[in-house]
Amino acid sequence: MEENELSYKIRGCIFTVYNKLGPGLLESAYEAALVYELKKENLEVKNQLALPMIYEEIKMEIGYRLDILVENKVIIELKSVENLLDVHHKQLITYLKLSGLKLGLLVNFNSDDISKSIFRKVNNL
Repeated sequence: MEENELSYKIRGCIFTVYNKLGPGLLESAYEAALVYELKKENLEVKNQLALPMIYEEIKMEIGYRLDILVENKVIIELKSVENLLDVHHKQLITYLKLSGLKLGLLVNFNSDDISKSIFRKVNNL
């Protein structure tokens, strides 16, 4: 399955979680529910996956973690904050660069309208 197809399925799962839980919970609650919904769609899902940093060809295990990785192709970075900051968008782009992956979704569940709180980020390899 290609990234665009995955993105469509992922968005459907995000909407399901949001419609069942609503805004205002901790990020960890949304992560658990979203992982559950993604697995129900028979997608390969990893959460809290360690992301090493490569610096001058040295692999450094410094504690970065991807919230969710779907089918080893799409990173989902979850937030439950009043307002997303520029740094949240930059964080996902950096994760895409470090991982060598093409597509990421930044999602803020603390929103009145989830459709306006899902941001697609593309790594221009």
